[in-house]
Amino acid sequence: MRVAYYPGCTGTQTSLEYEESVRETAGYLGIQLDDIAGWTCCGASSAHVVDETLPLTLPALNIVRAREMGLGLVTPCPACALRHQTTECAIETDASIKAKVEEGIGATLEPGERTKHFLELLHRDVGTEEISKRVQTPLSGLKVAAFYGCYLVRPPEIVGGDDPEAPMRIDDIVASIGAEAVDWSYKVDCCGGSASIPATQMVRTLTARILEGAREAGADAIVTACPMCQANLDMFQSKSTDATPLPVLYFSELTALAFGSVRVEGYLAKHTVDPSPLLEGLGLPSREE
Repeated sequence: MRVAYYPGCTGTQTSLEYEESVRETAGYLGIQLDDIAGWTCCGASSAHVVDETLPLTLPALNIVRAREMGLGLVTPCPACALRHQTTECAIETDASIKAKVEEGIGATLEPGERTKHFLELLHRDVGTEEISKRVQTPLSGLKVAAFYGCYLVRPPEIVGGDDPEAPMRIDDIVASIGAEAVDWSYKVDCCGGSASIPATQMVRTLTARILEGAREAGADAIVTACPMCQANLDMFQSKSTDATPLPVLYFSELTALAFGSVRVEGYLAKHTVDPSPLLEGLGLPSREE
């Protein structure tokens, strides 16, 4: 399987452990990630407040390049996925917007496959049965709270593919590698997103509630598929609660670990809350042998 891969800005800067574990997971599953040459920022978080066309033309540049490759566009970032999906929806339903965007990028937007989040690619196109076949080290005994946040499931008319109130894709993938996804009530709550700098106290309040919910559900860790969610939940908890810190992992780190990764130590070392003691306590490898 080949896809046009869009790493996004955070994947090449602040969430390298996510980016690298996604690439490693793809390799184990026989997915070829062909990077989009000359990809550009999708404008997530800020472009929409600058200009009404900019948040559409920026993703359109990547969409054109992916379609020129003859491949579907895949990204590991929920915000990036939403920006591209929003653009695709707009140009498919409004001819005037399509014309304006095409004028802005100097290219014609031909029909093509909708952008997918890497999580969707694994869940829908690879499937949990195939994922289970690749497991070398089942993550038995590990209880996690699957956290989806906002952009993976909302707005449902654009994102689609999962229940916006009770999504299961991360839960299903976690189960396929031997871990247990606990039932809890905060999986689609907002972590505060990019408000962590302008509204720090608000984000601390939001993350504290999510973390406490995960603890009450009996989770050993939180698992997410969003760099911003991971950063907020990982970074703020030591200041927002007196409880034992809770590791916050990317789902791709767990799949890579279950598939036999020898690079997991490098991934775990980048976390604020070190997951190594938890994994070692469960008899799972967290250091290079």
